[in-house]
Amino acid sequence: MSKGKILVVDDDRLVLATLSYGLTQAGFEVIDADNGDDAILLAREHRPELALLDIRMEGLTGFDVAAYLREYLQTPFMFLSAFADEATVAKVKELGAVAYLVKPLDISQIVPAVEAAFARTGTPPPAPAPVAAPPSELPHALDPTALAVGVLMHRYSLPRDEALTRLMSLAAADGHSLPEQARRIVDAVELLARPGAR
Repeated sequence: MSKGKILVVDDDRLVLATLSYGLTQAGFEVIDADNGDDAILLAREHRPELALLDIRMEGLTGFDVAAYLREYLQTPFMFLSAFADEATVAKVKELGAVAYLVKPLDISQIVPAVEAAFARTGTPPPAPAPVAAPPSELPHALDPTALAVGVLMHRYSLPRDEALTRLMSLAAADGHSLPEQARRIVDAVELLARPGAR
């Protein structure tokens, strides 16, 4: 059974093919487009549950597509971009992206971020002001960082040090602290493990 339907948009056909293949292998139903106009038409037709958007494209940009998705389809989206300048980051925040990944990334880094985004989109968007995280259901004895490393080791057959490095890269890409990123991964896994989860 599909983990969810995702629209992937990038004007680099090689990147698009790599992302589409990797996400399909990870169990997602993928719809892909190499420009913003097609992306909007496909989103209207297929109603994806999440969109992964490149920002800089000819014609309609990823920001244009995101604004449309938010306004008309209420589709959550995340950005994948080689640019991390202040103006770009500010625009990403303003549009309310669920995640912002900075290229270059390999698919093994993108899949957990997509899975975490799918896990988060089942809940209302967080308030802009920082809100205290709800107390975890996990016993305090379990360190979320160690658990997240274990998840990555298991999922990608990695040795512990490489899994930790990957977790650190994800945290940096998402702009989170290591424990926060670890908690997100653990929460996503717990959500997927619930009865009735896709």
